[in-house]
Amino acid sequence: MFELLLNADVFAPQALGRQHLLVCAGKVVWMGEGFPDLPAQLKIVETDLGGRRLIPGLIDGHAHLTGGGGEAGPSTRVPPLGLSRFTLGGITSAVGVLGTDDTTRSTAELLATARGLTEEGLSAWCLTGGYHLPPTTLTGSVRGDIVHLDRVIGVGELAISDHRSSQPTLDEVLRVASETHVAGLMTGKAGILHLHLGDGSRGLEFVRAALDQTELPPRVFNPTHVNRRRALFDEALELAERGCTIDVTAFPVEDEEDAYSAEEAVTRYFAAGLPSDRLTVSSDGGGCLPSFDAEGRVAHFDVGKPAALAKTLWALLASGHSPEEVLPPFTSNVAQHLRLTDKGRVEVGADADLVVLGDGGEVEDVMARGRWMVRRGEASVLGTFEG
Repeated sequence: MFELLLNADVFAPQALGRQHLLVCAGKVVWMGEGFPDLPAQLKIVETDLGGRRLIPGLIDGHAHLTGGGGEAGPSTRVPPLGLSRFTLGGITSAVGVLGTDDTTRSTAELLATARGLTEEGLSAWCLTGGYHLPPTTLTGSVRGDIVHLDRVIGVGELAISDHRSSQPTLDEVLRVASETHVAGLMTGKAGILHLHLGDGSRGLEFVRAALDQTELPPRVFNPTHVNRRRALFDEALELAERGCTIDVTAFPVEDEEDAYSAEEAVTRYFAAGLPSDRLTVSSDGGGCLPSFDAEGRVAHFDVGKPAALAKTLWALLASGHSPEEVLPPFTSNVAQHLRLTDKGRVEVGADADLVVLGDGGEVEDVMARGRWMVRRGEASVLGTFEG
C-alpha cells in the first residue's frame, strides 16, 4: 500500500531539487527533503532513485486508441493500441479520438476502449465525433455524450481545411462548438472542440472568424497538427496570442518538407514569447499519416507512434532546453487545458503518475496511479491481449 521513493531530482514540472515521495492508493501523499517519521507497522517499500530525474507522467491529448486509417481501404485500418505502447513512452494518460473513418469506427467503441485501458492501469478519456459533420455520437448529440458519458470530455477531431473533411460551413462548426462549450460548463469537463487541420489553403480562417464573430471563449477552439505547414504554424501562433491552446503533433518530418518537427515548433513557440501555457504536444499515436497524390489517393502512409512524445522531449532536452521549460507542453499544460485536475504535476494530492528519466533523458521507469508499469526500460505490466 505504501511506497517511499527516495532521492528523486523532481521536476514537478518546476524544479524542486532532491525530494523523497510517499505514494499510497495511487496518490502522492507526502513529499519533502527530509525523511518522514513513519510507523514500522506500515511495512513501507523503499525505492531509491539515486538522484535520477523524476517528472510527471506524459499526457497524450490526441491518440487513436482504437486505431486510425482506412483511407486506402479496409486493409489499411490501423489496429488498436495496446497498453504498453503508451507506458513504454512515458505516457500515463491519453485521450482517444476518431479520425477519417467515423463510419466503421464509433464513439461507442472508442469509449469502451478508453474504459478498458483505464482498467488496465492507464488513465484514458476520449472525444466524441470524428472528422465529419453531423458528428458520430452515442446519445444522439455531442452535448448528450459529454454530459452522460463518463470518459467523454469534448468533441473531435473535427476536420477543417482538408479534402477528407465534410467541407463544413462556419455556421455548422460554430453550432458544434457552442454545444461543446455548454456541455463543458454543465459538467466541469474540458468542453473543447479539437480541430484537425489538413493541408488546405483556408488554414485557420474558421477559428479567426469564430473569435471575431461570436462570444465563445478562445479556449473552446483547439487546433491540432498546426506544425504540418510552416505558414499554418504562423497562423496558429496568432491564435495562441488571442487565447487558443494550439497542439503540435510529434510526427516524422523530412528535411525538405514544408513543415516543422515537433521539437522545432516548440522551440519556435518559446522564441515567439507567447503565453507558455497555450502550447501542447501530442503523438497522433495509432493514426494513419498518409501522403496523397494529385487526385487525392493515398500514395504511401506511416503510422503515428505514442513513443514520439518521449523522443520529442528527449530531443528538446538534448538541445539544451531545461526540463522545467519544456515539460509543461507534455504535462501540466495538457492537464490544465483538458481540466484533468489530478494530472500533469508532481505534488501532494495528485495522482502518482511518475516517470524516471535516465542520464540522457530516456524513459527508464514509469508509474501510473501508483503502480509500476515500466522498470528499467521494460514493460512490467502488459495489456490483457499483449504478449
